[in-house]
Amino acid sequence: MIKADPQAIQLQVEDINCASCVETARGALLAHPEVNDASISVQTGRGIVHGTIDPVEAARLVTAVGYPTTVVDGAPESAAELQEHIERRAAQNERQWRYRALVGVGIWIPMGVLHWAAHPLGIGGPWIPWVLGVLATAVIAIVGPGFFLSAWGALRRGSTNMDTLISIGAGTAWLYSLVLFVLERVGVEHGQPSYFTEAAALLGLISLGHWLEARSSARAGSAIRSLLELQPDSAERLDADGTTTSVPLSAVVPGDRILIKPGGRIPVDGVVVEGESEVDESLITGEPIPTLKHSGDQVVSGSANTLGRLVIEAESGGQDSTIARIARLVSDTLSSRASIQRIADKVSSIFVPAVLAVAVLTITGWSILAGVTGDLAPFFTGIIATVTVLIISCPCALGLATPMAVMVGTGEAGRRGILIKSAAALERAGSVQRVIFDKTGTLTEGRPVVVSIEPAPGHDESELLRLTGAAERGSEHPVARAISEVIAERGIQLPPADTFVAVPGSGVTATIEGRAVVVRRDESAACAVFADDELIGRIDVRDRPLSDASTAVSTLTSLGLGVEMLSGDRQEAAEAIASQIGMDASQVRAGVTPEEKAAAVRNATERVLMVGDGINDAAALATATVGVAVGSGTNVAIDAADVVIPAHRPSAVPMLIVIARRTLRTIHQNLFFAFFYNTIMIPVAAFGLLGPWGPLIAAGAMALSDITVVGNAVRLGRGLRRMKPFQTLAS
Repeated sequence: MIKADPQAIQLQVEDINCASCVETARGALLAHPEVNDASISVQTGRGIVHGTIDPVEAARLVTAVGYPTTVVDGAPESAAELQEHIERRAAQNERQWRYRALVGVGIWIPMGVLHWAAHPLGIGGPWIPWVLGVLATAVIAIVGPGFFLSAWGALRRGSTNMDTLISIGAGTAWLYSLVLFVLERVGVEHGQPSYFTEAAALLGLISLGHWLEARSSARAGSAIRSLLELQPDSAERLDADGTTTSVPLSAVVPGDRILIKPGGRIPVDGVVVEGESEVDESLITGEPIPTLKHSGDQVVSGSANTLGRLVIEAESGGQDSTIARIARLVSDTLSSRASIQRIADKVSSIFVPAVLAVAVLTITGWSILAGVTGDLAPFFTGIIATVTVLIISCPCALGLATPMAVMVGTGEAGRRGILIKSAAALERAGSVQRVIFDKTGTLTEGRPVVVSIEPAPGHDESELLRLTGAAERGSEHPVARAISEVIAERGIQLPPADTFVAVPGSGVTATIEGRAVVVRRDESAACAVFADDELIGRIDVRDRPLSDASTAVSTLTSLGLGVEMLSGDRQEAAEAIASQIGMDASQVRAGVTPEEKAAAVRNATERVLMVGDGINDAAALATATVGVAVGSGTNVAIDAADVVIPAHRPSAVPMLIVIARRTLRTIHQNLFFAFFYNTIMIPVAAFGLLGPWGPLIAAGAMALSDITVVGNAVRLGRGLRRMKPFQTLAS
């Protein structure tokens, strides 16, 4: 069980909606000398602070930069409270950005049509500037605060972020246009174009991107909900007089005796005190074959009782069961991790202050010149030059630099059946150093299949299968299902069976055509079949590796990545699969719990990509640098992961990494182009060399950088389409 760090302070932070919000709030905490580390989850708003700082002071620091914060007591939330909290925040965040996006884009589109089509269509009149000005002001007032407050918060702590650029770009374009509009109304002819439409477009389109990001983040809530649905809402508690009472799961306390009926799901962690049965723990351990449980054995919540009646003694309350702990772990680790946009933030932290400094020097220099000459003309030239410098800083191309490359990269990945959920996931996939696979269902088929049929001398396969299938026909055991599939494929007719008896952990017995048939199973799922005490053969049923698992392992190794297997299955079973796919026993760690998986991933010294398919992998997927779920896996794993690959295709993992590496390289190039044209124009604009049309030329420079960024993304797409399977970056 993973417990919260007793030295950690837990905060509840409101109005956290994006990665930029997280960085602003986190930066306020890290600036304090008594804070060692801090993290904040976008999905839950829960912040965890490590250090010696007073909790009230920590909350005050975050509140001071614009995010109301309170201290929480750290007591574990109940499953229902956790689910409700996450879903409420996700819905609120998505609703806010949806409103801003619909307002911004909805107003910008008719503005753009009017702005660009009025002159060619012969439409004119003094009403057009009024309409554009009013609509742009509406976008600034409704959509703008979401960015302006973030930029103001960053400014208050002495830094800048992406929202600073957006605020400067949109605010300058709107304010400059407003000044021109007022001058026109008082009869001053200036001949300068306005930028009302561009201001609305910038805020609307970026809000649209935040909305799409919020929708993706809301998947965390569905992951938690799916986990918690595995835990029954109530439990059958055995009273002292032997009667049972159905009680809410929240009422279960350690020491209570709980009755688990055949086919029921175990509600809490505990130990068997009565009965014997096979329990399907595949959701927790990944082991596809049910495990025999009897008195003294441990059972975990979420497991399914298959055959017999069990009585367990609860070792935990309902809100502290394995399922609830995994749900909280997924919640805590599904926080806003390193985003691709942080590259832009790092560049903007230097670029924006430099632009502002140049703008101040520009207006100051021209004003001094006007004072020296006694002529106001240099002052007005300085105003135009300053506005031009500020418009050049508008991050239009910067807004395209990441999305264009991501759109191409994710699109080409999608053509290969690889679903990448976010730009941040693509960035991280391009920088991973180690790949860790779960075994069952990821490198293997995930279900028992017949791997060999060995009739004893004097007997044939048909007879062996016919008697075994007839004996197993009444069993729901996975081994029985595997044998029945082979029988169905061969079209073998089964005789009726009498006196069928299933013995948990042992096998089945039945009378078939007057013969006493016994099918005995061992731990590896091999079946020895006897008829009237005579051994008539063996049928070996095992999980087997996928056809391209070995290709995936060898390709990842050729890409310079470390490869490991981390499984909840038995050590010998994991090593057997590893030897078949080209992995050494030293690369295998088996018998680990879901929490141990998450801890192993979290404690890794390298950037880790984790591949899994089950509920037992959900916490590790959320903890990893990149979580990759198999398409045929559980909804919990898929929702908690960053990437989903096709079922039975582990070779999609190296393909994902190659695509991510190339896309990340293109993004870095795009970020350079996004600033290049604008930056070289800044000194030209500052010296007034662009004349009265400086703002329009600045807009042209931004357009040129846009075209370059888009063209580079098109080049990436062509390169990826020509890429052969598993082609490395070096080729």
